[in-house]
Amino acid sequence: MREEILEAAARLLAELGGEDGLTIRGVARAVGIAPASIYQHFSDRAELVRGLLDREYARLRESMRTAEESLGETDVVGRIRAQLHAYCTFAMENPGHYRLMLANGASRPEPDARAEGPLLDVIDRLTVGFERCVAAGHPLRVTPGRAAAVVFVGAHGRVALFHSVLNRTGAELVEPFVDELVSLVFA
Repeated sequence: MREEILEAAARLLAELGGEDGLTIRGVARAVGIAPASIYQHFSDRAELVRGLLDREYARLRESMRTAEESLGETDVVGRIRAQLHAYCTFAMENPGHYRLMLANGASRPEPDARAEGPLLDVIDRLTVGFERCVAAGHPLRVTPGRAAAVVFVGAHGRVALFHSVLNRTGAELVEPFVDELVSLVFA
């Protein structure tokens, strides 16, 4: 039942384009259950949104992993591009889910601790990829962490521009932009 609730919430999120209109009653109606039944799985709306966020990030992470592993281990630059393509495809095809991930992006468990969150995990994943590039003899203009942040912010910015126009056309222009961006961080 928990998965059915999350699936219904994901469908509603896609229809609504964001989490603002996502309600316990609306999700219950979409599943065909009483709102009280949701509380057996989620204590409140915030916990439902957190569950949805975890589910969607798992989908994104799997998509990026699959894209990366579709290329040989020696194609380290291609693997970075594949991960970014998967990230952009997810963001373009799931704007409501993507907005949810951005709105709930990072937290700091303790004042002196490093911030945590799903999108920071994406940057960490890209950092590891850029470290592999350096180890394979592809020098960078900046540190691997900085390269990851630069390409992530650039890819996010490009996606955000397409999301901001009503017709959302031009998605086919995102991947070449990302490829060019990746090439700019290499020495």
